[in-house]
Amino acid sequence: MGNDELTERERAAWQISIRMLEALRSRLEQQLQADSGLSLADYSVLSVLSEAPGGRLRLYELCREVRWEKSRLHHQLTRMAKRDLVDRERRGSRGIEAAITAHGFAVIREAAPGHAGAVRQLFVNPVSPADLEQFAETANSILRNLDTGQ
Repeated sequence: MGNDELTERERAAWQISIRMLEALRSRLEQQLQADSGLSLADYSVLSVLSEAPGGRLRLYELCREVRWEKSRLHHQLTRMAKRDLVDRERRGSRGIEAAITAHGFAVIREAAPGHAGAVRQLFVNPVSPADLEQFAETANSILRNLDTGQ
């Protein structure tokens, strides 16, 4: 087995992680669409903006927060602006900010309880508090590794 090949145990852990993430994403997407008409991407952007000072962030900051490429964020904001969920506003000569609209605030405020309930049902409740804490530590280790560009 070469250095880059996965052991059977590593491959099994990777495959179950991918299946879990995809199934969780799909179920949360279905819940959001059914309850509020939002996509998971819409919800991600709105939740970050709703918690930002003044409901606005520079685009590079929003990219960093949602962990998306600039082009993906651009297309997402274009779709959301057409639905009056966000605005893009030029700030001086230095950049553009995304801002949540009053309608966007209302939509996420209405969607949040159902989404939180689905997260609790699908993600939190099936595991023990200790397992949830270990999962968060593991996920943070992986994110730190990704952030270092490894």
